[in-house]
Amino acid sequence: MTVQLSGPIAAYFKAADAALPDDVAAAFAPDAEVRDEHQTHRGRVAIAAWARDTIGRYRMKADPLESAVADDGRIVTARVTGDFPGSPLVFTYRFTLADEAITALEISL
Repeated sequence: MTVQLSGPIAAYFKAADAALPDDVAAAFAPDAEVRDEHQTHRGRVAIAAWARDTIGRYRMKADPLESAVADDGRIVTARVTGDFPGSPLVFTYRFTLADEAITALEISL
């Protein structure tokens, strides 16, 4: 079952699935940060580089399953398939939002 998303979160998943790292970064605020695989990436340039590396390495596709309201954003769980051990896996995406942009994203299992 796929959940419908809107705004910058929908833009993030659409760009990631289309392998468009610059569009991934465009969904974020200029000073946003992404925490993934025990690393933090700050700012759109670093986020675009992270997305380029991640998309190229794992060739993943995400199917959002659930979306819940959090204090300052949303928590999305998604079934992710790609070139990584255990594929597919369910990941948790914790988005912090402000002014119609993602200000922080933490990805975990």
